[in-house]
Amino acid sequence: MEKPERLTHVEPIEALTARLERERMDADRSYNDALTAVDRAIQVVPSLPQAPPAFDSSRVADLNRLWNTLPGGPPAVDRSLKGRLRSFVWRLVGPPFESQQRLNSAVVDHVNRNVAAHEETSRTLSVLLDATREQAAALVRFQSLLVQYFQTITAYVDSKDRSLGGSELRERLALTEQRLLALKRDVERSAPHAGAGLARVDSGEAPAPFGGAVDSLTYVAFEDCFRGLPDEIRGRVEDYVPILSAAGDVVDLGCGRGELLAALRARGVRARGVDVNPAMVELCRTQGLDAQHGDALSYLGKQGDESIGGLVAIQVVEHFAPAYLLKVLETAFHKMQAGAPLIIETINPACWMAYFETYLRDITHRQALHPETLRHLVQASGFTRVDVQFRQPVREMDQLRRLSAAAPELAGPLGQLAAVVNDHADKLNARLFSSMDYVVVGWR
Repeated sequence: MEKPERLTHVEPIEALTARLERERMDADRSYNDALTAVDRAIQVVPSLPQAPPAFDSSRVADLNRLWNTLPGGPPAVDRSLKGRLRSFVWRLVGPPFESQQRLNSAVVDHVNRNVAAHEETSRTLSVLLDATREQAAALVRFQSLLVQYFQTITAYVDSKDRSLGGSELRERLALTEQRLLALKRDVERSAPHAGAGLARVDSGEAPAPFGGAVDSLTYVAFEDCFRGLPDEIRGRVEDYVPILSAAGDVVDLGCGRGELLAALRARGVRARGVDVNPAMVELCRTQGLDAQHGDALSYLGKQGDESIGGLVAIQVVEHFAPAYLLKVLETAFHKMQAGAPLIIETINPACWMAYFETYLRDITHRQALHPETLRHLVQASGFTRVDVQFRQPVREMDQLRRLSAAAPELAGPLGQLAAVVNDHADKLNARLFSSMDYVVVGWR
C-alpha cells in the first residue's frame, strides 16, 4: 500500500539527496561525539608504590641463641652457709630474672612462628603490585585498541554511505531511466532527421558517438570520469591563457565544459566556443559562456577571413578523421588574423602509456597523431614558428626504476650490468612513460 503512495508524491532528487546527506552528517556527528567521549575516558596506568622491603630475618638466629638468660636454672640451695646465702640472694633477685626469662621465651617463640608468614606476606605484596601494574597497563592498551577499532568503523561506515536510502534511490533512478528512454524515443520519432548533420564529424559520415541530444549527456559523464573534473582541467589550461591574453577574439574548437572559456573570461579576453556535443554546449551556457552547437569545420567556414584573433583546440583533433583535420587546419589559416596564435593540444601516442591508458579508452577517438606528424601538418598549412611542447609527464612512480650504480655491492661486473640495465630503462621510459599529452603552438 505504501509504494503507490510514494510514487504519487515523489520526493525530488535534490531533496532526497539533501535529506540523506543531513542524516549522514548527523550520524557522523553522533559517532564522532561518542568516539571522543570514549577516547577521553581512556585510563592511565596508576602510580603504584614499590614493593615493601623483604622481611629482615638476619637477627632471628641471635634471638634463638641469646634468649635464655638463665641457662643453668636457679642456683643450688643447701644447708651450708653458702647455700643459705644463695637462697637469700635468689629470693631477692630471682623473680625478675625468671620473669625476664619467660618474656624472652614468649618473644622468641612468637618471632619463630611468624617468620614464614612475614616472608610470605612480602612476596605476596610484591607479586600483587607487579600483577596490578601489568593489568592496569593491559587495560589501558585494550582501551586504546578499542578506540582504534572504533575509528576503523568510520571507514567501514563511509563505504556504506551509498546504501543509505538505497531502495528509494533505486526506485527513483529506475523511474528516471524509464522517463529518459521514453523521452529519447519521442525525440527520435518526432524529429528523425533533426540535427543529424550537426551530429556528424564530417560530411557523408555516420553520426558521431554520443552525438544525439540525449546520448550527449553520457559523454559529459565520461569526461568527468576519465578526462578529469572541471577544476583539474581548469588548472591545466591556465598555461595557455598568457599566450592568448593579447588576442582580441579567441575561438575554442571543441570547448567541452568551458574550462578555457571561463579562464579567458576571468582575464578579460573575449572568447567563444563550439562543440558537437549539445550537452557540453548547454553546460557552457549555464555558466554564461558564449558557446554554439556545431562542428569545427562548419563553424570556421562561417567566419570572416582574418577575423579570428586566436584559435585553440584542446583534446579535439584526435577525434577528427585525417581529411577533416587537413580541412580544419587549412580553413583556420585563412580565418585567423596575421600574428594570431594557434594552440592544439592532444594525446601523445609516442608515449605508450598515454596511447593505451587514454587514447584507446575513448571510443570517439578517430586518429592518433604523432607529435612530429601534427607539427608537419600545421607547418604545411602555412603556420610559422611552430613548436611542440610536451605536457603531463608520467609520474616517476609509474616509470621503470633505475639501479643505483654507486651502491657498493654494484662494483665491477655488477656495476657494468647496472649501467646496461639503466640504459635500457631510460630508453623504455622515453618510449613507454614520457609525457601523456603534447601541444603544438604555431603563429599565423
